[in-house]
Amino acid sequence: MATTVRRAVLTLPAAPLGPENPLPALRPLDEMHVVDERDRATLPRDMARQIGFEPLATVLPVRILDGYGRERTPAGLDAIVIENDRLRATVLPGLGGRIHSLHHKPTGRELLYRNPVLQPADFALNGAWFSGGIEWNIGATGHTTLSCAPLHAARVPAPDGGEMVRLWEWERLRDLPFQVDLWLPEDSDFLHVGVRIRNPHEHTAPVYWWSNIAVPEGERTRVLAPADEAWHFGYERTLTRVPVPVTGSVDRTYPLRGDFPADYFYEVPDGARRWIASLDEDGHGLVQTSTDLLRGRKLFLWGSGAGGRRWQQWLTEPGTVGYAEIQAGLARTQLEHVPLEPGAEFSWLESYGPLSADPLVVHGEDWAAARAETEQRLAEVLPRADVEAAHAAWRPCADTEPGESLATGSGWGALEVRRGKYELPGTPFADSTLGEQQEPWLELLDQGTFSEPRRVAPPGPSLVSPHWRDMLETAPAEPLTEYHLGVAQWHAGDRAQAVRSWERGLVLAPSRWPLLRCLAVAAEEGRQWDRAADLYGEAFDDLCAERRDDGEAWTAATAALGREAVEALLTAGRPAAARAVWAALPPVVRQRGRFRLLEARLLIAEGDRVAARAVFDEGFEVADLREGAEILDEVWARLTDEPLPDMYNYRMRPKR
Repeated sequence: MATTVRRAVLTLPAAPLGPENPLPALRPLDEMHVVDERDRATLPRDMARQIGFEPLATVLPVRILDGYGRERTPAGLDAIVIENDRLRATVLPGLGGRIHSLHHKPTGRELLYRNPVLQPADFALNGAWFSGGIEWNIGATGHTTLSCAPLHAARVPAPDGGEMVRLWEWERLRDLPFQVDLWLPEDSDFLHVGVRIRNPHEHTAPVYWWSNIAVPEGERTRVLAPADEAWHFGYERTLTRVPVPVTGSVDRTYPLRGDFPADYFYEVPDGARRWIASLDEDGHGLVQTSTDLLRGRKLFLWGSGAGGRRWQQWLTEPGTVGYAEIQAGLARTQLEHVPLEPGAEFSWLESYGPLSADPLVVHGEDWAAARAETEQRLAEVLPRADVEAAHAAWRPCADTEPGESLATGSGWGALEVRRGKYELPGTPFADSTLGEQQEPWLELLDQGTFSEPRRVAPPGPSLVSPHWRDMLETAPAEPLTEYHLGVAQWHAGDRAQAVRSWERGLVLAPSRWPLLRCLAVAAEEGRQWDRAADLYGEAFDDLCAERRDDGEAWTAATAALGREAVEALLTAGRPAAARAVWAALPPVVRQRGRFRLLEARLLIAEGDRVAARAVFDEGFEVADLREGAEILDEVWARLTDEPLPDMYNYRMRPKR
């Protein structure tokens, strides 16, 4: 059959994402992949330089997604299916363009780990993320803020005269447009993926990219890559060079042979072909290869320990097969960001498909022979020269204007293109995509003003890049303008000026709580615990007085501000005031797992350890438990010396 592209609906048990958190993400980035600055001196100079190249301080202007739960009901997800007589790829454009499934027809094998549920968890830079398939991580170290966001999608002519699918968006952490072209040649066993990232600005931009491929794990599943060494990153936050495959008497190329989750970034030699494969006990599995620009390769494993197993259950369903991740990126490690010059672009081609190799060699003790066998089999089914040729054939098509629209992303790209008057052939950001969130910023752009909203509601999203900050500084100094200006100044590192802007806005603000909350965060960052507690208490009281209804936006604001207020009041040693905030929260909010944990902490502060223990004994699930968080261990240890129950064990590193 000729290659076809069609729309479909994929039905999965899904937990709804819920509303965005309306509080601006002012706090430092909560990302596990950080290396102590003192340890950088031991790293290769280019690696150390790229690790230190413009790391993010916050996820502004993106909002946090933490409004999801654990209750799943069947949901229909828009999908795009790309298919020939050999391969069928199912893409979810509304969820970051994730490839949910890659099915090889002749063998009937699913090449990816295909998650049977859609369960958000707190792994993305801005919260909600889900496991499985192939995801496109762009922006900064960690899972992209677009993990659960819609992308634009359309049909585009393929290099061979058929059709391909283009996905594109404006990545907001770095203000960069990107595209992903999915091309399945007729009669091919390999899906080609052309990627392009452009820098339309007059300054050098830090670029991050890792293609993340979830593959089924098994007792005899082995991950192979062309390397004899790797950079090991554990959740102790250290980066060390280790031999491959055996480290500490254990063959770490088998994902289930480690105790704790870990990353292995392979040191692929210059000139070597870029590839990584996951092969089962019979030598069958998936291989990913690319043109040379995509130099990095990585294995992430959950390990066989209790914490890793619990996370696997948390992200899918108990009783289903677990997974490991094989990845490919622009740098050697995920801690690095690569400079992209003004007006320049990065482009490369990746290929995904089935691979079979001799299992006796693949699983033999001779690592060099296992690698050579795998690479030889890859060369037979997809020569390196063919990948280079596919990239050369695709590259002229990257500027082709899309045809029929298959999905619509956000309006932020259209806003930025309108402001910067950028020419971006191949990735149109149409004015028709502009929506309610962009409306006040269009007014600022076109008229130089930032109007107060027509109805009382939590403030909309802030924009923080230098050009928007400049416009806010020259706009009339209305309270809402001062609020957004302060957020932009905070993001730029001008904390003192941000506080002054928020204080100016507070004088005439009809809605005080958003400004008070910003000032409370500033006080916390300055370790002014009592002042922060005062400001949070005042902010929460003002929100409760202003709140208009029990709608989604107000409930999200009340939950987010109430949680921060209780935590700040407990830090300041004011359990009675914290209890008052707790009592004012809607009952539906107090029943959430995150707030049950907060209740246990409040009870401990009040001296009632028996009641706090009862909260744990009754059972709760913190839906937005952060990757690497140890708060459950810490609170449990304040109650008892008993071992932490398995249902609360998410530990990703050994106890110190």
